[in-house]
Amino acid sequence: MTTVLNPATEEVIAELESAGVEETDAAVARARAAFPAWRAVAPADRARLLRRLATLVEEHHEELSQIESANVGKPISGARGEVGMVAQVFHFYAGAVDKHHGETIPVAGGIDMTFREPLGVVGLIVPWNFPLNISSWKLGPALACGNTVVLKPAELTPLSALRLAELALEAGIPEGVVNVVVGKGSVAGQRLIEHPDVAKIGFTGSTEVGQQVMRGAAGTIKRVTLELGGKSANVVFADADLERAAAAAPYAVFDNAGQDCCARSRILVEASVYDRFAELLVEATRKLRVGDPRDEATEMGPLVSAAHRETVASFVDGEPLFRGDAPDGPGFWYPATLVEARPDDRIAREEVFGPVAALIPFRDEEEAVRIANDSDYGLSGSIWTENGGRALRVARAIETGVLSINSNSSVRVSTPFGGFKQSGFGRELGMHALEGYSEIKNVYYSTEG
Repeated sequence: MTTVLNPATEEVIAELESAGVEETDAAVARARAAFPAWRAVAPADRARLLRRLATLVEEHHEELSQIESANVGKPISGARGEVGMVAQVFHFYAGAVDKHHGETIPVAGGIDMTFREPLGVVGLIVPWNFPLNISSWKLGPALACGNTVVLKPAELTPLSALRLAELALEAGIPEGVVNVVVGKGSVAGQRLIEHPDVAKIGFTGSTEVGQQVMRGAAGTIKRVTLELGGKSANVVFADADLERAAAAAPYAVFDNAGQDCCARSRILVEASVYDRFAELLVEATRKLRVGDPRDEATEMGPLVSAAHRETVASFVDGEPLFRGDAPDGPGFWYPATLVEARPDDRIAREEVFGPVAALIPFRDEEEAVRIANDSDYGLSGSIWTENGGRALRVARAIETGVLSINSNSSVRVSTPFGGFKQSGFGRELGMHALEGYSEIKNVYYSTEG
């Protein structure tokens, strides 16, 4: 049995049967049986069904937002923004269905053609921090390419994935094309990873579990896309608009209570302006509104569980530069926290996945790049400077997959998202994601004789 809690109140909001190996096998069998007919659906008809799903998400926007807010503990305003993106994702991939195609290649003696073929059954394993959003990032390209799917949401946050699957049926997507299994990652997730009829795993989660996914997929040479952990740097140079950078920095770390692999949790500040920037950052963080996720004004809610709160708390030793307020009473609350650190401190090297940021000074551009790259991760990051040449030099030098200049925005529907190093490989979103859900088939047609 899977018990689902509201992290803000600790109240039970659902009790669900947990899928074991047998139930997971049954879901894979349904997906496999549905695959031949789904791949044969004409591109225009597949696009129409995805557009209908996008429209249903829009029509159920508030319902989905309330589900996501209650299940994850995220502020309702943030949940609404995320559901809006889900609709955009399905609209985008509806438009991409007939634009992801092969080519003809000049060769001697005939014609050479390439085709983009679906993989078959794909297993999609999504995390608890953005369950609906990340489900759509994987479902959109997978379905657009003609695959059938088995979606395994995180055990803590399965509710929005289940509702999305219902909407897919209502949209007219045939039974068996979208399947959801709710259960432990060590059971249902592991079975998907090892199942011989699953052609690919799309996984978002921790680097440690990503390593297990790779090991498990090796037995059947599965295709794998991994979007893993991060320890992103927010690099602030002395010539930056300090007020603007400091006002934006809290939301780059404390959005979703810091439970974000893109969180710019290492704030690197040029030494000559470090003290001034720290003052501005503390002032901006103090204004952060923490509280009831149902309140329209709330900007940060609780952590997802009591166990995760203990993990986050273990990173903070001694007296921090700043510790904010958090509600009393029930709920898995942890205050927004700023800590002064050195590049080799644990808090500056490991992913906290909570509302804790490390401030680190640097001397010059060379040291800023060195500190930013001194990490096992390479997912996201920001550069703040008014010097255009420096902005591009540093952007090219930092080893990370997604960077923003004078902004902390990481994700757009139409642009690729993914990491370097132990932050994973493969790309989600944009047209690039379609490459991970299709194979290239090459056909030579002889015109001789």
